[in-house]
Amino acid sequence: MILVGVMAAVLWGIGAAMGAPRRARWVTIGALAAGVILVQLVLPDGHPLRAATGGDIRLWALLLGFVVLFWAYRAGLRRLRARAGGGVPAVQGTFSDAELNRYARHLILHEIGGPGQKRLKAARVLVVGAGGLGSPALLYLAAAGVGTIGVIDDDVVEASNLQRQIIHRDATVGSPKVQSAVAAMRGLNPFVTLRPYHRRLTPDIAADLIADYDIVLDGCDDIATRYLVNATCADLGKPLISGAISQWEGQISLFDPANGTPCYKCIFPEAPAEGLAPTCAEAGVVAPLPGVVGSMMALETVKAITGAGHGLGGRMLIYDALYAETRTLTLKRRADCPVCGGAPLPTPEPAP
Repeated sequence: MILVGVMAAVLWGIGAAMGAPRRARWVTIGALAAGVILVQLVLPDGHPLRAATGGDIRLWALLLGFVVLFWAYRAGLRRLRARAGGGVPAVQGTFSDAELNRYARHLILHEIGGPGQKRLKAARVLVVGAGGLGSPALLYLAAAGVGTIGVIDDDVVEASNLQRQIIHRDATVGSPKVQSAVAAMRGLNPFVTLRPYHRRLTPDIAADLIADYDIVLDGCDDIATRYLVNATCADLGKPLISGAISQWEGQISLFDPANGTPCYKCIFPEAPAEGLAPTCAEAGVVAPLPGVVGSMMALETVKAITGAGHGLGGRMLIYDALYAETRTLTLKRRADCPVCGGAPLPTPEPAP
């Protein structure tokens, strides 16, 4: 066996001196081992060559068994390490050790991994409204590691908000919602950049503000603001993830005309008549419903940024919480849509 060991060392050394890859050197050692085992099987007992290579095949069988167990252990260990930290080497220069630990569950997802987490960190997302839908969406965007999160809302926290707007606290009643939301997000993830805008989204600022972001989430409860956000996003080619809730039902869709989907106005060409679409304050809403729909909005955002799965572009998901049912509607673009159908925008009538 000493002779075989010397031969193996010589072959390995020659391969190293010649610059042969490790895999090729191991193949050479494997061929030597196969030849030794063949000698033990073919030559009779007492043959000098068989004696020089161990003389007993059981010794080689035992050694081979140890080698197989060792390689199986190494392979299993590599697989476990890959599952626990897949993609980590690829993002080591982008993320700190604390961030790698924080986002570990994303890094092991095949659909996200290191490249997807990099895209999340580089993304800029604007959330319109820090209320029922904005609350869970903002928290999960921050938790997911979206690099820059903007939130615009002109409202202040009221005690009646706390039944469903989970980003706010009793101690922040009376404070601007955007400041309360930023405090909660900063406490959840100090590695994200937060931009609060304590004001109403108006036509004079909409284009400049939205142009600075990659994706917009609209969870406001004002129909005029919804149409403004939609028109601005369509004009700038920005994807818009829109959610709405009332009582026990919620809906969510991705509007992205630049990539062939309808826009919000394609689906809702006219604002509902007064009284037909009551606000949550007027009609009520069950507490966890905004959490369900707002979380879906955050999830669709993560998918849109990372390219994972199939998003809700051209579809609307409707969730009926009272009867635990969901349904998905196919949405069609309108050729006569004044926002995305190619028709000119209507000229406002002059004030009398």
